[in-house]
Amino acid sequence: MPYADGLAITTLASCDTGAVLRVSGELDHGSEGVFRVTMGACVGAGYRYLTLDCSALTFCDSRGLNCLLGLHWLLRRRQGRLLLACVGRRVRQVLDQTGSGELLPVFTTVTRALATLPEGHRPVWPPDTARRPAAQGPA
Repeated sequence: MPYADGLAITTLASCDTGAVLRVSGELDHGSEGVFRVTMGACVGAGYRYLTLDCSALTFCDSRGLNCLLGLHWLLRRRQGRLLLACVGRRVRQVLDQTGSGELLPVFTTVTRALATLPEGHRPVWPPDTARRPAAQGPA
């Protein structure tokens, strides 16, 4: 997905009930709509276990934090979980300063995050890039 309002969300791996998504750019007032619509579509598609790879998330303010907490709440209501992986220093500060790190589990790698999920709800990781079709350029 191309950047929309400073935010890009890309599916890296998925299974019937879980997905790993890379969140890139800034999660703030300008991009919260994109985040909510995209995550709502994921939950609507049946994903109850979402792991967000935040390695490319460069900024998250209070509006972005509210988006993460809202997604956490929604997944918990569906007996699922939200996991954050590869969180950078700036985003980690927001979580620590607000005490949100207590609610939102943070892991150093996607592999470690997925290891905490029930086996049947873990997407294959790392994704098998040999099976994915190559990106197509302009014709």
